[in-house]
Amino acid sequence: MTPEALRDLVIETLEDLKGRDLVILPVADLTDITDYMILTTGTSNRHVKSLVDRLVEAAKGADHPPRGVEGRETNEWVLVDLGDVLVHVMQAEPRRFYDLERLWRDIPTDSESRV
Repeated sequence: MTPEALRDLVIETLEDLKGRDLVILPVADLTDITDYMILTTGTSNRHVKSLVDRLVEAAKGADHPPRGVEGRETNEWVLVDLGDVLVHVMQAEPRRFYDLERLWRDIPTDSESRV
């Protein structure tokens, strides 16, 4: 699966479950770790868990299982490592506090924040 196809699968999955403030950061020119970072906000622990569970299911269904999933203990900030795409699913408070977008502010995004 190409990085772009995987990115699109992630976006579609997160949008289907109403992930909020979706931001796609193309970082391939800035790091060797991944091609895209995707951030979204869940409204509660349960919503974050649902977003992550559905994303893991969709990735496995596309024969691209996650390399790792971190943060499921609290579901405040869960990182899903899909290799070419890193997905941060966060509740609003940790997302504001850590402000990951600020770290990558000077790079163009594939999309504006989506609600």
